[in-house]
Amino acid sequence: MTATHATTDLKDAEGPAGRAGSTKVAAPRRPALSGRALRTAGFHLSAGLLSALWLLPIALVLVTSTRTFDDIAAHGVGSWPHSFTFDSFRQAWVDGGQQRALINSMLVTIPTVLLSLGLASMAAFALSRYDLPFRRVLLLLMLGGNLLPPQILLIPVSKLSELLGIYDQLYALIGVQVGFGVGFYVFVLHGFMRAIPGEIQQAAVIDGANPWQIYWRVILPLARPALAALTALSFTWIFNDLLWAITVLRTDTQMPITASLIGLQGQYVSMWNVIAAGSVIAAAPTVAVFLRFQRHFVAGLNLGAVK
Repeated sequence: MTATHATTDLKDAEGPAGRAGSTKVAAPRRPALSGRALRTAGFHLSAGLLSALWLLPIALVLVTSTRTFDDIAAHGVGSWPHSFTFDSFRQAWVDGGQQRALINSMLVTIPTVLLSLGLASMAAFALSRYDLPFRRVLLLLMLGGNLLPPQILLIPVSKLSELLGIYDQLYALIGVQVGFGVGFYVFVLHGFMRAIPGEIQQAAVIDGANPWQIYWRVILPLARPALAALTALSFTWIFNDLLWAITVLRTDTQMPITASLIGLQGQYVSMWNVIAAGSVIAAAPTVAVFLRFQRHFVAGLNLGAVK
């Protein structure tokens, strides 16, 4: 009994000491936490400065678009504004032809996005869910087509559109955008659809669904995140395109918004407020699409990689 009580007393004596000792050992961790907080603060400060540096030109364009020509001529473009007006937007919209150019951009962008993603989703469904011959070769050909620099195809595309009799027509630009975009969309959607479990498709087959019903009612709803990301990305790419627009179009009334900005700069050479207003009008649709689908933009960076 004496030995037992002695052992118990020894444990009781060592317990608080051990706990106290462990508390004292944890104390030196505080400088590490302070260093981590400093690194975090430094990162946020650096990111904030870079963001401000990136947003500075955008703020300058916005401020310039709301100034009068006399104010800019008297004080300079980079000076503090002494006036405020929206008349420059009216000049760019009506006199500068931005209204018609924006309509042309929408007439090209919206059908191209719908047609491209529709064709790409059907092709990706067939290549990812069925054992088709030469499907790997087809995927490699689609991927290889996107690796070609578009500059080497400008003259062939222009000559081909002239031979087909569709030169200087908006549907010529739609055809070019669809042709050069479908391959990339198929490659991305193929990686996403391939990751969908096969048991889902087998269950639909047991229920009597045909391939079209499987595509439309099963696979397509499951691929909605990928389609939303590609919709936002493709809208931005097609709407902001300038190269193919000036390749297959010639008439000013057929030009989209990006090509119209070149004419606006030539028409209002020194009127920086009108040019800035036209740039804001041209950027507004893509900014709206980005704000609507911003989380899909981030998710779209991983499509086909993680899946």
